Amino acid sequence: MFSLQTIFGKGNQFFGLLEDAAVAAADSTTALHTMLRENDRPPALDAFRLARQRERVIADKINEELINSFVTALEREDIEALSYALVRIPKQVERFAERYALAVHLLDGIDFAQRAAMLEQAANVVVEMVRQLRRMKIEEMKILNDRLRSIESEADRLMLELYRDIYAGHFDGKQMFLIKEFFEILEKAIDRCREAGVVAYQIVLKNS
Repeated sequence: MFSLQTIFGKGNQFFGLLEDAAVAAADSTTALHTMLRENDRPPALDAFRLARQRERVIADKINEELINSFVTALEREDIEALSYALVRIPKQVERFAERYALAVHLLDGIDFAQRAAMLEQAANVVVEMVRQLRRMKIEEMKILNDRLRSIESEADRLMLELYRDIYAGHFDGKQMFLIKEFFEILEKAIDRCREAGVVAYQIVLKNS
């Protein structure tokens, strides 16, 4: 006969899978920051594709475990929501990287690294938030949530500065279009981190 501890312990694999998904997402943002910081070499896309592939494999594993598991450590809809939110981060990052690789010759002198650094920071906060799910400590999660919100607010402020530069006529028409598009993709990637963080925070609120 199985003990209750044995039965309920079987749901704990989801913590590890969600943590792996968050790390894969963060790794894609690190690769992007590195690519934009080292802009003296041709962009390489392998790291982004590998991160997306890892993310898809983990998401498939989560779905498989949800089907096969009688007991889960978190509510099933919460696991699905967080998994979906995490998958969207490297997807957005890869979108930027692929387009940047095609247009890099038109973007000489444009610095995206500062925004990419903020994206990397946001993704790393998400990793910490997902790891906190094992503990369900509302105070610690609130600190991380506030940190993520602060990063998002700073990114919004930088976007306003960008629009000011665009409207001031500092770029030609083609550059203006590309710069706006690329910064908006980065902003959306930060939003994806924020969305994942909100899901994690709400899970703790529900279970604390």
